[in-house]
Amino acid sequence: MKKLLIRLAINAVALYAAVALLKDSYIFPNDPDNWLSFIWLALIFGVVNAVLRPILMVMSCPLIILTLGLGTLLINTLMFVLAGWIGTQFGVGFEVNGFWGAFFGALITSVVSFVLSQLFKDELK
Repeated sequence: MKKLLIRLAINAVALYAAVALLKDSYIFPNDPDNWLSFIWLALIFGVVNAVLRPILMVMSCPLIILTLGLGTLLINTLMFVLAGWIGTQFGVGFEVNGFWGAFFGALITSVVSFVLSQLFKDELK
């Protein structure tokens, strides 16, 4: 249970960082100052990644091999947009302006999540 809560907090902080850095230019959040919204959004993001990402990774395996792994960035972009859209349906998400907004948002979320996961790797074991 502790690992799940830490992972949820890491995703919430990563999503907050992406929204804060890209707010008003690429990403338009529903409620940018409410931390509870980001926790709910992190939960939605985690479910979307757990359910759809493996399916998309298998289906796009030739593309990932052909692009030497860069196709994974496109899958991350799609997961970012989808989580924001689903969150918007529940009143906690964000709208993304174009492909580059989604791409940069997914990239920021991935980098922040990776860094925080490395900082808390002992707690996540």
